[in-house]
Amino acid sequence: MATETSKDELLQLIKRFSAYLTVKMSNLFSFNTLDSRSIGAVAGLAVAIVFTWRLLRSNSGPHRRQPKPQAPTTSSSVVTTQPNAVSIPSMGVCSSSEDLGVQNVVDEFFQPVKPTLAQIVRQKLSEGRKVTCRLFEVVLEESSPEELQVVSQATVRSSVLEVLLEITRFCDLYLMERVLDDESEQKILAALENAGVFTSGGLVKDKVLFCSTETGRSSFVRQLEPDWHIDTNPEVLFQLARFIKYELHVSPTRIERTAANVFSSPSLEQFFGCI
Repeated sequence: MATETSKDELLQLIKRFSAYLTVKMSNLFSFNTLDSRSIGAVAGLAVAIVFTWRLLRSNSGPHRRQPKPQAPTTSSSVVTTQPNAVSIPSMGVCSSSEDLGVQNVVDEFFQPVKPTLAQIVRQKLSEGRKVTCRLFEVVLEESSPEELQVVSQATVRSSVLEVLLEITRFCDLYLMERVLDDESEQKILAALENAGVFTSGGLVKDKVLFCSTETGRSSFVRQLEPDWHIDTNPEVLFQLARFIKYELHVSPTRIERTAANVFSSPSLEQFFGCI
């Protein structure tokens, strides 16, 4: 009876594991391409299947029939047969340990797999392939054209760099900003180049656009017709909400959602869950 119960429990575990594999495989192949981490996850699941199958095969093999204990005839025979009586339940303990090992393997693979940054970017952007983004307070430490004029060089925010590079690999990204002079333009381009944005990602200098007014930035966005626009100016976002599919308002303070297609986050990296 105990053996049949153990087999039933293992059968239920395999059914659950098969359902889990079906969901995981569908999630892994939901994107157009698989990266090295996804391929590693597939290989790990395959190893788990083989390991579980071998354990089940060894457990379901033929069991030796235990010899019937002979009736004791003398007091000395009673003493010698006691170790044999103890060895019978020990096999049940061994079987329970094997069942527990299978349970632990299945439970380990039932743990949720942490998605990669590339997968998060694709999911958060809803597969959008063109993105426009302002520079001040989103990519750069500086917050205004006036502040940029008084510093010797512009500074790229280190916490946003990884996300920015991932966006350039997946999307057609355009960076834009309002500046007061040509020197400010050179400071921004030099900062982006020193951060490796032009070499590590898909961004080129021609996709960094400059204008002299906030209206000019809005005009850039409307001409490019992106899937996403990222900005810190609520007025610019409000004017563009009718024309752009999705917008992200980067603001350190929590604000009310002005439209269904406008999202908000304290920073670009926090929107993608990197902090």
